[in-house]
Amino acid sequence: MTAARNASRDGWKTLGRRWLTFNFVGALGIGVQLAALAALTALGLGYLAATVLAVEAAVLHNFLWHERLTWRDRATPLVRQILGRLLRFHMANGAISLIGNLVVMRLLVGALHLPVLGANLGAIAACAALNFVVSDRLVFVTADGSAQD
Repeated sequence: MTAARNASRDGWKTLGRRWLTFNFVGALGIGVQLAALAALTALGLGYLAATVLAVEAAVLHNFLWHERLTWRDRATPLVRQILGRLLRFHMANGAISLIGNLVVMRLLVGALHLPVLGANLGAIAACAALNFVVSDRLVFVTADGSAQD
């Protein structure tokens, strides 16, 4: 095989591993989000307000694990760069998750009257692929601003 073909194959392996890790972290984040949503609605908070807070809890959880696991090869020890990533993560993934969850929840719960937790799983799944691409290409970039591994 040529060097270019090997590099391409290694790139796909890295991307595949990263996608699996992203989904593992996301599955843990689903647990955080659903637990927060269940607790907040049980306390009497409306489902949309509870969704906002539950999504925020999951976004913070997922950022910490993505920084340490999913994109650990792009890690930086500089607090300023980590805070920049957190801001980008909130602006991108947080916005995608929050808007996507609210739109899908309004449709599935508000219009179709589906159960809150089941509807939320659908909302999370709807946002996953876009969140991965945005994270890989815009959030967890290297110090020189590239997304190259």
